[in-house]
Amino acid sequence: MASISLRNVIKRYGTGKTELQVIHSVNAEIAHGEFIVIVGPSGCGKSTLLRMVAGLEEVSGGEICIGERVVNDLEPAERDIAMVFQNYALYPHMTVFDNMAYGLKIKKVPIDEIKQRVDKAAGILELGHLLARKPRELSGGQRQRVAMGRAIVRQPQVFLFDEPLSNLDAKLRAQTRLEIQKLHRELGITSLFVTHDQVEAMTLAERMIVMNAGNMEQFGTPEEVYSRPATTFVASFIGSPPMNLLKSAPGGKPGQILGVRPEHLDIGTEGWALHVDTVELLGAERLVHARLGEEKLIIRTHEDQGAPVVGSTIHAQPRLDRLHWFDASTGKRV
Repeated sequence: MASISLRNVIKRYGTGKTELQVIHSVNAEIAHGEFIVIVGPSGCGKSTLLRMVAGLEEVSGGEICIGERVVNDLEPAERDIAMVFQNYALYPHMTVFDNMAYGLKIKKVPIDEIKQRVDKAAGILELGHLLARKPRELSGGQRQRVAMGRAIVRQPQVFLFDEPLSNLDAKLRAQTRLEIQKLHRELGITSLFVTHDQVEAMTLAERMIVMNAGNMEQFGTPEEVYSRPATTFVASFIGSPPMNLLKSAPGGKPGQILGVRPEHLDIGTEGWALHVDTVELLGAERLVHARLGEEKLIIRTHEDQGAPVVGSTIHAQPRLDRLHWFDASTGKRV
């Protein structure tokens, strides 16, 4: 187990006029045993950042440290990390046991120790009854557990996960998230987990790095990121549905954007006059899509509240202790 330090980390491609900088001075200190999620939309640089930690991409500037070592110039095999990919990367002709054991055999680990490590990992991941099967005989979720098992048996200092759940259906993703949480509790290995799914990030992370266009917009616990977003980007990306961001709300401040979460708007007899466009029924809750003049917003209500009539005018009062203000020119929290 080891800490990870990202110190002014930069990534550029090309030179001269064709130079393109895709990672801009990322700084983060990750403690021993932390589970950190790097989250952001496609193309934001999150996988590139992970691949630099892994040694699969060169660092253009700054330092990456694993434990006490600067690893910028070390090969992946020298960094004592294990990576779990999106596509499983299993050998189709090998059994589950041999897939999990392969890296240890290459390192000439004694046979008895290999069996002990594989059996232990298989027990943690509930794969013991599948060790003799080939990958084609497994479900997607089982294949992903084998990929995780292959990483576990190496006993690395750091786990790196690159969107490992994106090939699974919704039910399997939820189940595998629970397995990853259990795995981290048992092993306590420092982990970086990349995803574009903000729900996945919120449920897995001890702390999360929110990336946007190569910049680290915020680094904090899920509660901090949700309750006090540092920028309008974080406010609009984290949360389902996202925070309402209003440029011309009644009582607004000049040069500022008002943010309010959908669950912090209460329908009643007072407050903003809103035109109801549509109502979504989502089991135990409803999402009311409405307009305040030209501004669109969403209100989250419970099933025991009456559903507004589409096309009607309703009133909603924002909770004053849950308002957020952002600078309109920079998008940063004020």
